[in-house]
Amino acid sequence: MSTFNIHGNITGPSNFGDHGRIEIRHGESPAEALRLAGELVRRLSAESPELAEPAALVRGELTRADEERRPVDRGRIRQWLELITTGAAAGSGSLALARELGQALGM
Repeated sequence: MSTFNIHGNITGPSNFGDHGRIEIRHGESPAEALRLAGELVRRLSAESPELAEPAALVRGELTRADEERRPVDRGRIRQWLELITTGAAAGSGSLALARELGQALGM
């Protein structure tokens, strides 16, 4: 059994308990984000071809940002990922990949 004596304000993610676990994965390597984006394009091309274009735009932005050594345009990527997650079938591999890519980018 655990006892928590907390005095003061709590901010940020919290998961209290005997088996509590917090997983924060943003800030993955650019290579991992590019790999996920490439896999997302391949999956969407097969599962939902109409959503392959926004996935290709995400991959293109990640590639350009890496080549230009600049931060990615998070607003654009967020917009494209929201479009994908809204249109992807529930429980599909594409939806899972889009969410994983968003987590890898800290969104």
